[in-house]
Amino acid sequence: MDRFQNILLVGCGNMAGAMLTGWLTGGIPASRFTVVDPFRTEAPDGVRLLRDMPDGRFDAILLGIKPQGLDDVVAALTPLVTRETVLFSILAGVEFDSLAARFPEAGALVRIMPNLAAAIGKSPIALDARGLDELGRSAVTALMAPLGTPEWLADESLFDAVTALAGCGPAFVYRFIDSLSAGAEALGLEAGQARRLAMAMVEGSAQLAAASPHSPGALADMVASPGGSTRAGMNVLDADAALATLVLAAMTASRDRNAEMAAEARKA
Repeated sequence: MDRFQNILLVGCGNMAGAMLTGWLTGGIPASRFTVVDPFRTEAPDGVRLLRDMPDGRFDAILLGIKPQGLDDVVAALTPLVTRETVLFSILAGVEFDSLAARFPEAGALVRIMPNLAAAIGKSPIALDARGLDELGRSAVTALMAPLGTPEWLADESLFDAVTALAGCGPAFVYRFIDSLSAGAEALGLEAGQARRLAMAMVEGSAQLAAASPHSPGALADMVASPGGSTRAGMNVLDADAALATLVLAAMTASRDRNAEMAAEARKA
């Protein structure tokens, strides 16, 4: 982590903001961070907030803007991206070739796919890099560790799939929690109580699954006794692989949209 003493965040919306919160909560000094964001009105104590690109040298620059806004910052950012700079990107669908074409002087490129749980140090962190040696990869792993669980991918082509899982997946889980709450309410529970119970159940189940030596599928079968009430509900979810089919369809749609955005970025 000592390699990254001076970090510039270009854009600090929901995702980059969650990462910043996770880093600060994880003990990285606020003085290491500079944020450039024309829409943000305040920053955490000790973090420098600017409207325009600063002068100076940065060990790391994080692209935290929306993918479609990349070309809007290239001209102003280019003088800051040097051979001593590691350029990080959380831009969904923007591939290494697209980044390298815009920032050819970057010392290294790192693609990151986190989610909003980075704010509490619980995000999966998918990583791939171009131009980093093993020491560099170790430094990146150390920098990402306060945000959750860093995982290096075998190949950049896997980013579309991991985006569907780690990036889009939280929204799918939230929708499922919402559906559980709505179902409990329809069965007679008060709305607020149904929501609290649903969230507590999902939180506890996830923590147990993370700590268990058994797979989630095995845990489901352990809960569902033959002929019991859980098994009756599981039979509905399992009929014709209904739940698995629906989830795969949602993830495939997300993966395909990510691939479309990559194609659009290549044309830009």
